[in-house]
Amino acid sequence: MSDVEVYIVVNLEIKDVNEYRKYEKGFFPILKRFGGEFVTFDDNQETFEGSDPLEGRSIIFKFPSEQAARDWYSDKEYQALSEFRRAGTALKHLTMVRGLPPRA
Repeated sequence: MSDVEVYIVVNLEIKDVNEYRKYEKGFFPILKRFGGEFVTFDDNQETFEGSDPLEGRSIIFKFPSEQAARDWYSDKEYQALSEFRRAGTALKHLTMVRGLPPRA
């Protein structure tokens, strides 16, 4: 595992707004507890190339380390909260992308 920042990239389609809102309400305090930061979201992203264009909502947030991201994802409180996301969306992917190491 590395000590570089990692980004979580999510693509999902919201099917039940009320269930997803329950997830959103609890998401940010848990994210912050693990040193995470929200970067952006986009409901109208544009695919320039590729056979599987992104649809729905794309979300990006980051953590200070791979371990922080893994701890966040495996946290019991987050997993309980994520049941609202699972109930309210069709998840296409939730991916961890490692950042570049610090410049020397």
